[in-house]
Amino acid sequence: MFKIKTLNKIDQEGLQLFPLNSYEIASELPNPDAIVLRSFSMHEMELPCSLKAVARAGAGVNNIPIEKCTEKGIVVFNTPGANANAVKELVIAGILLASRDIINSVVWAKTLIGKGNEVPALIEKGKNSFAGNEIKGKTLAVIGLGAIGVLVANAASALNMHVIGYDPYMSVKHALKLSREVTWIEGIQPLLAQADYITINVPLTSETKGYINSEKFKMMKNGVRILNFARGGLVDTESLKEAITSGKVARYVTDFPDEEVLKLDNVISIPHLGASTNESETNCAIMAVEQVKDFLENGNIKNSVNFPEACMDRNGNECRIIIANKNIPNMVSQISSVLASEGININNMLNKNHGDIAYNIIDVAQKNIDESIKAKLKNIDGVFMARLIQG
Repeated sequence: MFKIKTLNKIDQEGLQLFPLNSYEIASELPNPDAIVLRSFSMHEMELPCSLKAVARAGAGVNNIPIEKCTEKGIVVFNTPGANANAVKELVIAGILLASRDIINSVVWAKTLIGKGNEVPALIEKGKNSFAGNEIKGKTLAVIGLGAIGVLVANAASALNMHVIGYDPYMSVKHALKLSREVTWIEGIQPLLAQADYITINVPLTSETKGYINSEKFKMMKNGVRILNFARGGLVDTESLKEAITSGKVARYVTDFPDEEVLKLDNVISIPHLGASTNESETNCAIMAVEQVKDFLENGNIKNSVNFPEACMDRNGNECRIIIANKNIPNMVSQISSVLASEGININNMLNKNHGDIAYNIIDVAQKNIDESIKAKLKNIDGVFMARLIQG
């Protein structure tokens, strides 16, 4: 029986996909085979030897110690695209909030409580203080054309905005989903120079931290409106302060405020609501559970951030051997030699790599093989994980 530990409240529609006859699920569970979580930070957590997989019900994995998991042969999954529609809708709302002074006008209208019959006249008199701009015909620059960026670009185009996009790493899958009305821009400088609105849709990494900084603010129009529904660290706060003070940035809308950002004028701070919809939480949970289940039962990997994608159909009920090793020469031949020395015949094999890691799925002729083979495989210099999935 597999043990699944949850570190956050996970949608039940997803958890129900774990069969009760072969899975135990609880928030307090010793020696789990897998962990499913949302935003819980695992960085100070001791990782048990039993742990084989961690699944983040969401896209961001900065709350998971990726390097530490990789060293221990723990596969880390996320759920890219599962919450994309929810984030897209909030980005579109952010564009509208940045254009029309809706929030301040609503707050002001509440101050008229108690004015009785004077309210209609006061509304008419005061509304001019909250006049805004329409988005039709304005230029939206989309930085990052992944699952969310493509949806935002297409939706904004449908609202009659002129949409331009930049993503040097765009996948073919996402390119095929992008509207023909969206204009591809090859360089970041010409993209920023044209934009009335800029939305950032890239992951936060050591390379992208402070991506929007004083240098990039200089490339932008005066009065630009910036939307950040990706991660707070993508925008350098000190540079943002200067850009707002100078009038370079008319409005900054973020789903990741910190105390310094909360203090700034002309900032709309949303409390991380991007994926906070019932539908998104369900989609993420279902996707995370399906990935963990397929990995534990079949060794297949899809949407891992630290291991290669590797999926191979199973034929019959033969035993499957899972091996992770350093991506160095002569590993496959050493693995094959160990199996041959034990009289184990290979029926089918898949070898994939991701940077310094190689991952092997091996189907053998026998239905069951002795568990001692794991130790022999792990004795190969460079092998750091071996599992048997008996037939």
